[in-house]
Amino acid sequence: QVQLVESGGGLVQAGDSLRLSCAASGRTFGNYAMGWFRQAPGKEREFVATISWSGGNTWYADSVKGRFTVSRDNAKNTVYLQMNRLEPEDTAVYYCAANSGGTSNNIPSYAYWGQGTQVTVSS
Repeated sequence: QVQLVESGGGLVQAGDSLRLSCAASGRTFGNYAMGWFRQAPGKEREFVATISWSGGNTWYADSVKGRFTVSRDNAKNTVYLQMNRLEPEDTAVYYCAANSGGTSNNIPSYAYWGQGTQVTVSS
């Protein structure tokens, strides 16, 4: 089992930045690729970013490429999502997830999920 707890969400204005954190406990964090997903009201959960177990490979959704950066610190069992130039369309609950199979944008590939953190961007 891997337990994941997100933090860092909040209410910001368009153009602002936020950094989300996801702290992991349980099985060896370094064995898992990590992903960030988001779900806006009335919409399906969607892929945002993923990072390999080593941090050497990353992959972003087109909608956030160039604005968001995913990173990890395996010594701290934590993955981060730095979000810059936020837009109202980024408003959603953000979830981190762990995948033993490697980087993926496929939700069913992720076996472990956090409870989510709300990000609200006002215009």
